Amino acid sequence: MKAKTLRRTKVNVITLGCSKNTFDSEVMMAQLKANGIAVDHEAGHDDHNVVVINTCGFIENAKQESIDTILSWAKAKDEGMVEKVYVTGCLSQRYGPELQAGIPQVDAWFGTRDLPRLLKTLKADYKHELVGERLLTTPAHFAYFKISEGCDRKCSFCAIPLMRGKHISTPADQLVTNAKALAAQGVKELILIAQDLTYYGLDLYGKRNLDELVRRLSDVEGIDWIRLHYAFPSGFPMEVLDVMRERSNICKYLDMPLQHGSSNLLKRMRRGITQERTEKLVNDIRDRVPGIAIRTTLIAGFPGETQADHEDGLRWIERMRFDRLGCFTYSHEEDTHAFTMEDDVPFEVKQERASEMMEVQGGISFELNQQKVGKEFRVLVDKAEGGFYHARTEHDSPEVDNDVLVPTAAGHLRIGDFAQVRVTSAREHELEAVPV
Repeated sequence: MKAKTLRRTKVNVITLGCSKNTFDSEVMMAQLKANGIAVDHEAGHDDHNVVVINTCGFIENAKQESIDTILSWAKAKDEGMVEKVYVTGCLSQRYGPELQAGIPQVDAWFGTRDLPRLLKTLKADYKHELVGERLLTTPAHFAYFKISEGCDRKCSFCAIPLMRGKHISTPADQLVTNAKALAAQGVKELILIAQDLTYYGLDLYGKRNLDELVRRLSDVEGIDWIRLHYAFPSGFPMEVLDVMRERSNICKYLDMPLQHGSSNLLKRMRRGITQERTEKLVNDIRDRVPGIAIRTTLIAGFPGETQADHEDGLRWIERMRFDRLGCFTYSHEEDTHAFTMEDDVPFEVKQERASEMMEVQGGISFELNQQKVGKEFRVLVDKAEGGFYHARTEHDSPEVDNDVLVPTAAGHLRIGDFAQVRVTSAREHELEAVPV
C-alpha cells in the first residue's frame, strides 16, 4: 500500500470514447495546468494521486469499457494506489445516479457540461480567459476541433442528445481565435468535429453557416489541412463543397454517417432521407468536388431489419463504392425511440450482417487502393514505428482510415511534416510508398 496523503495533487486523466471526449479532456487538462495542478493523460506511471475518467456511453460495448475502467480504478483506490477517483463524460451524465450506489469508491460524478464544478472539486477555478486553450493529447501536428456541442436530431437509435443536450454552436470569431492559437503551437491539421457539423450556425446566425466558418478557418496562416467529420445527410449545406473545391487547404474528404442503405430502415431510424435521396446527394457531392473521399458508418441489425433489407443494403454499398466504411451492430439503448421497438435481430445475425457489409467494402477498398499504385501523393507523416513511417493522404483521417507506410530505410522524413511519395503497392487498408 502506498501512502500519498501529504503529496501535492497530481491528476491522471483517462479518456474513453470518441474524439469529442478527447477534445473535452484536453480542455480540462489546460484548465488544471493553468491552476498550477500537475496533470498527465493516461499516464503509464503511478505517481498521481487523483484520477479523472472521461467516459463514453454511446453503445453497449463502450458503456461496458467505461464501467470496467471505473471498477479498475475503484480497486486501485481500495489498494491505496490513488486517493480520489472522479468520473465525468457521457456515461456519468446518463447513469451517474444508478452507478453511484454500486461503485461507492468514486468520490464524485459529473456530467458532460460540468467542467466548472469538476474544477471546483479539485480546488481549481474555471478560467474564462483560457476558453479554447487545450493540452493536446494527439501528435502535435493535428488537433480535433469541436465547433459545436449537443444535437437536435431525433434519430430513433441515438442517445447522444440525452447525454450531450441540445445543439449549441461555438461563435465563429472564437473558433478562428482558437485555430490561430493552435497554428502558433505548430498544429497543421484541424479535424472539425461535432455531433452534426451541418447544423452549425443555425442557433447563432439563423442559417447553416458551415461554409463561412470553413472559409474563415482556411484563411488562418499555418493551417495546411482542414478535415470535416460527422455531417448529417438531410439538409446538407452544399455551399461548403464550393469552399472545399476552391481552397487547397480543405481536404477533399467528408465523413458522413449514413447508417443504412434501405429506405425502410432509414424511415424506422427517423433519418429524414431515403435511399434514392441519399444516392443523389452522394452523386451530387462527387460531381461538385471531383476526387472527394467519402467515409460513412452503417448499423447492422436495427429492429425490424429483414434479410431483404440487409441484401438491399449490400447492393447499395456495391453501387455507392464508398472510399471508407465502418459498421456497428445495433445497440438497444433505453430512453430512445427505438427502445420501444422489439430488438428482434439475434446478436449472431447482427454480427454476420456486419461482417458481410465489411467484406463487400473490403473488396471495394482493395480495388480503389490498387488504382493508386504508381501515383504520387502528398502525405502528412504521423509517426515512425516498426521500420516504417506512418503517413496519411488528404483522404485519410487518423486512426480510422488508410495508413501510407514508407520504409524508414527509403529516406529520412520528419514527423509532423508533409512529404511527396509514390505508391508502390496496396492492400485493403494500407498503401506502401517511397519518397519522391
